[in-house]
Amino acid sequence: MTTTTHPSCSLDNTPVKNTLDRLHTAATKDWRVFARAMPSVVAGYLRGRTAEQSVIPWLKDAYIPVDASQGRVLYQLARASGARRIVEFGTSFGISLIYLAAAVRDNGGGLVTGTELEPHKRSAALANAQAAGVGDCVEVLEGDARETLAGVEGPIDLLLLDGWKDACLPVLKLLQPKLRKSAMVLCDDVKPFRKTLAGYVDYVRAPGNGFVSFELPLGDGLEFSVLVG
Repeated sequence: MTTTTHPSCSLDNTPVKNTLDRLHTAATKDWRVFARAMPSVVAGYLRGRTAEQSVIPWLKDAYIPVDASQGRVLYQLARASGARRIVEFGTSFGISLIYLAAAVRDNGGGLVTGTELEPHKRSAALANAQAAGVGDCVEVLEGDARETLAGVEGPIDLLLLDGWKDACLPVLKLLQPKLRKSAMVLCDDVKPFRKTLAGYVDYVRAPGNGFVSFELPLGDGLEFSVLVG
């Protein structure tokens, strides 16, 4: 993908660029985690468990991030909407957190609230944000997002859902009253989790629930919704 640098784009700043390059490189080794998890997935399948359920214990060391192109899209959407209050469900090691925080900083400052179940991932995400120079624009809540996000203040300009897929709809419903009108909601990995996310997709596409929504052909599918009601 061809990109154009601009002096007012924090993604071009050396600390941000170097940190993201390091993290994206590290994420290319995720295949090793999934290779180690494969016997558990097969055994789980024989016991009637889904692959997602069986792989959970192995994912504590996996990045499972947005790729660089998706990260740029997140940044540009946040910039275009002037987002200064962003919430992210599923922070992992902080790659998408940094893209979003860079946008918030370039929009004049604000806060990105991330969520992470694994304590060591939360610590790493905060350290990575500091290394990128955007640590003052982020916080990462530790624990189940369906609980930790209950006290988050709005209005929320942009919501990214990239955690456990069966929790995406509950998290959306929890935060929907705090979304500002015209807020953007993005849900990642729609293609590989088509069955698990069916209820979520049905909800955001149903006319009576306040959203207009469609799937963007980015990465593994990104459901892009805008609150209009």
